[in-house]
Amino acid sequence: MKIKCPKCKGIAELASDFSFVKCGQCDLDMTYGEYVRFVAHNDVTYSDILGDYAGSTEGQSAGTLDEWD
Repeated sequence: MKIKCPKCKGIAELASDFSFVKCGQCDLDMTYGEYVRFVAHNDVTYSDILGDYAGSTEGQSAGTLDEWD
């Protein structure tokens, strides 16, 4: 499946079993879970949407990408 690369904004390939995301233009190669964390961390639109599912986050910070596990 073709998706937008979060690094170069080109076309990346998402495996049909959602196991990886790869982009031939910028050599992006990560698991789908890493891709979701990367997009959520770097795009405010998706961070806000994911916040809807996290419940109350009052008094908490989003942390760094390394802390998202």
